[in-house]
Parts: sequence; C-alpha cells; structure tokens
Amino acid sequence: MRFLLFALVILTGAQCSSEPESQASADNQKPRGRVLDYSREIFFLDENGTKISSIMAAVVDTDEERNQGLMDVWQMPENNGMLFIFDYEAPLSFWMANTPLSLDIIFLNKEKEIVNIHSNTPPLSERQFESKGNAMYVIEVNAGYCLRYDIREGLKVEF
Repeated sequence: MRFLLFALVILTGAQCSSEPESQASADNQKPRGRVLDYSREIFFLDENGTKISSIMAAVVDTDEERNQGLMDVWQMPENNGMLFIFDYEAPLSFWMANTPLSLDIIFLNKEKEIVNIHSNTPPLSERQFESKGNAMYVIEVNAGYCLRYDIREGLKVEF
C-alpha cells in the first residue's frame, strides 16, 4: 500500500511539473520587469531645425506615472525612451532609485529647448539630477544616446 501511494505521488508530481517544451521556451522569452507602450515620436533638431535623430517614447503625464518613470524597466530598445510632461515650468529633479538602466536625462523648457543633459546616470542611484533652471519636459533615453547623435544643450526637440 505504501508503495502504491508513493508511486501515485511520484506520478502526480511528474505530471504537475511537466509542461510542454514550447511553453517553457516562451516563458524564458518574457521580458523582465515592466514593458512600456512607445507611442509618441520625438525628433531632435540641429541648430537649423533639421531632424538629426528620433526616438519612440512612452508618454507619462500624471503624477503617478511620473513617479514610476522607468522604475523596474530592465531593457529598453535602442531608439526608445520616455517623455515626461509636466503641467508648468519649474525646477525639476530626477533620481534613479529602482531604475536598473543607465540613462541620459534631457531637461527641456516650455519652448522644447534643451536646457541641460545629465549623461550616463548610474542605475539604482538615489543621487538627484536637477534641471538648470525651469523645465517643463524631460526625456530619458539609453545612456550614450546624446553623445552618439550629438544632442546638446540649446538644441530643440519636436513632438
């Protein structure tokens, strides 16, 4: 009787733990962390107003969304980012707590002119990254994007 019970437990356990190989492979392909909806195209312009690069951005415009930002986002495609929209211009400050990606943080005034950039911010840091003066928009992109495309203070952005 004990042997029969033991065999039944082993067989039941084996059946519960087995899953189709395709399902196991699909689970391994799931991205880690939050997945964003990149719905707004943003263009970076040179001094003449010519488009020099673009990204697709997830847009956040509520307090709850802005507070969450890129927290728990473990991967972001190369030419993607996040656009933070605030209700009015003011000095802004961002930090990287619970953000596992190194980012370039781009502060824009209400005219969508870049007022300053913090490049290669350290992930998971509680250091404050502040705007120089007032800003109304902030764009976060993967670290190195600004250097790669020569994005600088004084240039404009279109979205």
